[in-house]
Amino acid sequence: MHPAIAELPRHRLFAEPSPLHRLEGLERALGGRVELWIKREDLLPLAFGGNKLRNLEFLVGAALAAGADTLITSGRRWSNHCRLTAAAGAHAGMSVHLILSGPPADATDPTRYSPAAGLEAILGAAVTQLPTADRDAREQAVAAAADRVAAAGGRPYVIPVGGTGLPGVWGQVLAADELLAQATEPQALPDTIVMPSATGGTQAGLLAGLRAVGNTAAVHGVLVARTDEELRPAISATLDALGQRLGPRVQVDDVELDPSQLGAGYGIRTAAADEATTLLARSEGILVDPIYTAKALAALIAGVGSGRWDGQRVLFWHAGGTPGLFEPLDGPPGQ
Repeated sequence: MHPAIAELPRHRLFAEPSPLHRLEGLERALGGRVELWIKREDLLPLAFGGNKLRNLEFLVGAALAAGADTLITSGRRWSNHCRLTAAAGAHAGMSVHLILSGPPADATDPTRYSPAAGLEAILGAAVTQLPTADRDAREQAVAAAADRVAAAGGRPYVIPVGGTGLPGVWGQVLAADELLAQATEPQALPDTIVMPSATGGTQAGLLAGLRAVGNTAAVHGVLVARTDEELRPAISATLDALGQRLGPRVQVDDVELDPSQLGAGYGIRTAAADEATTLLARSEGILVDPIYTAKALAALIAGVGSGRWDGQRVLFWHAGGTPGLFEPLDGPPGQ
């Protein structure tokens, strides 16, 4: 572990690495043009797992070190980060308040029921559902929640959307270390990692962690929520902050962002993602969600089909999000 990380407060949420294994069934389905592997972040423990647990180890650690007793964060109603913040808070014995931005699912229509609110309630989180997805309104609601907690004698700790930025992304730097430790033979190291990129923290942390030890694997982020113009500056800022502690800064030109699967926007299904979900399920028995991981998988499949990665070893970073399979979403145009 890098000395810059070892000294940071951390609340451990899991003890074992997420599984790393070959996708031989998907390889055959795609014609054997690339060697495919998968990193199963979805199998990390707590509340259906997911990569955000890595960020939360350092965020909860920082909160406890600061004497906080309440975690406050925000996201869309299907946010994996919010669900896992509720789980991490329960694990650490802290209160959790979530600000979920809208529009909310229709609670009166059983076909439009969102499972997220039910899971977060089971985990003990207090939830405020906003009728709008406006970011300013969400930030104001977070500030108001923190003020209410403080006024009642509590000690709030506000976590940014997605747990992105320091100290959370140190967890993703450690994920790079974990991957390299698992791939003990040079022939097992990936040439390219394909992953969903929503707030950019996971991509930035992985990229910085790999480059810090001289690994040159491409980290191909598939846009699922924001445009390149919105996300690249945020990733650049995170890389700057990491570079101050890790060493040489990763150049922004090294950040690969793929807009091909964004479709009509965040939380809106696409036909390509639906097809990718079916292909992986029927070739490997592994499920992906339509909001994040299915869009990244669709980009991987398209890249294999185009010959972009012929002869390479490509690793699919399954970031989690299983409950999103049951989330009522708008579908592709015409559906």
